[in-house]
Formats: sequence, C-alpha cells, structure tokens
Amino acid sequence: MAEAERIIGTPDNPEAEGTDEGGSTAADAAVNAGRGKRKVLVLLSVAVVAYLLDLVTKMIVVAKLEHQPPIDIIGDWLQFRAIRNAGAAFGFGEAFTVIFTIIAAGVIVVIFRLARKLYSLPWAIALGLLLGGALGNLTDRLFRAPGVFEGAVVDFIAPKHFAVFNLADSAIVCGGILIVILSFKGLDPDGTVHKD
Repeated sequence: MAEAERIIGTPDNPEAEGTDEGGSTAADAAVNAGRGKRKVLVLLSVAVVAYLLDLVTKMIVVAKLEHQPPIDIIGDWLQFRAIRNAGAAFGFGEAFTVIFTIIAAGVIVVIFRLARKLYSLPWAIALGLLLGGALGNLTDRLFRAPGVFEGAVVDFIAPKHFAVFNLADSAIVCGGILIVILSFKGLDPDGTVHKD
C-alpha cells in the first residue's frame, strides 16, 4: 500500500495555537502558500524564456533563412533549413491543424489549473517547458499563414535522417521526458512522494 509523504517543512511548534486537526498551523499554511507562489513564478519564468527563445529564433529563420539553401552546422548531419509545418511536432498529421491548435490550447489550460497546487520545483520546470513550447507553436498556428487556427509552424532544426523541428518542439519533448521521470520517481506536482 502506497503512503504519501509531504516534502515540506514541519511545524516548529505543533502545540502552538491555531493548529488544525492535521497538526498544521496558520504559519505553515502561509509558508506553503509562499512556496507555491515561488514554484508558479519558476513555471512562468521557464515558460517565458522558452517562448521568447522560440519566437526570436523563428523570426530570424523567417527573415534570413526562408527561401534560402540550408545552412550546414555539422556537415550534413545537422542543418538549419526553414520549412512550414501544418501538422504536429516533427511534421505528423498535417491534415489536422485545427485539432492540434485546440489540443495546444487545452494543454495550456490544464497547466494553469495544475499551477494552483504546485509545490515541486522539478514539476514547475517541466510544466514551464511544456507551457512555453505549447505557446510558441500556438502563436504560429494563430498568426501565421494560411490563417487563424490553420497557421503553419516554422521548423528549422534538421538533423540527418530525422524530422525537422523547432525550439518549441524541443521544450515540449524535454518537459514531457521530465514529467515521465518525475512520475516514475513518484513525485507529484503538489510535492508529495509516493513510496511503496
């Protein structure tokens, strides 16, 4: 049977007035609220950095690389090559652009809902990467041709024998991998650890 263990500070004085049935004081609640706000700040900071890096690189690619020959970075093993992708990450499902736009918007809503109960720094980083990446590609889908909800995402990182992608895709994949690792370790977004 799994039991949860909270990774937060213990009350300095459990006998103090204002202790509730679970042994928490009003001061503990204030400390936890402060920790939660700091984790949300980390989430938003990571998201903003990921989003801005994606946005700036795409602006440079559209201005300097689109309709130009690829640039070799590591021989032909890694190139910068501008393409427009109407599908999901790595070019899959080009016929479902509107659906992917709705999914991205849904992911953003779920992340904001999770943020209300966020007390884990690793989860804040993971969700920040997901949020920044989702916002980056959603911006393309909303504001790039051919139109709103149908815009093609700008991809430009082209490894040999692999799909072309962008920094938003990378942030989403890194955030997803981190979430899988945290889940295997039993760490929840609210800071609890499940042990067998």
